Amino acid sequence: MAQKLFVGGLSFSTSSERLREMFSQAGQVESATIVTDRETGRSRGFGFVEMATDEAADQAITRFNGQEVDGRRLQVERAKSPAPGGAGRPRAGRERRGGGRW
Repeated sequence: MAQKLFVGGLSFSTSSERLREMFSQAGQVESATIVTDRETGRSRGFGFVEMATDEAADQAITRFNGQEVDGRRLQVERAKSPAPGGAGRPRAGRERRGGGRW
């Protein structure tokens, strides 16, 4: 079963292809995605890699967590499941209704 990894601390110039190529050294990569800002399209400095097996995921964590890549130190860990109801919740200071100052 595929294991999704969170990869933080990415350089803004790191591409999905580079991420896939790098993590393939630890095992079979199912997918590699860089998270981008929806307005600017620029990398947000983190992404996700899906490894084909638990063993490949463990090897990727061991090999790349704390490793310096493109001038930045990576943080690699198993991705956490999203909190229930987390999507669509307004962030502080955004999309609030009412309560404005007049």
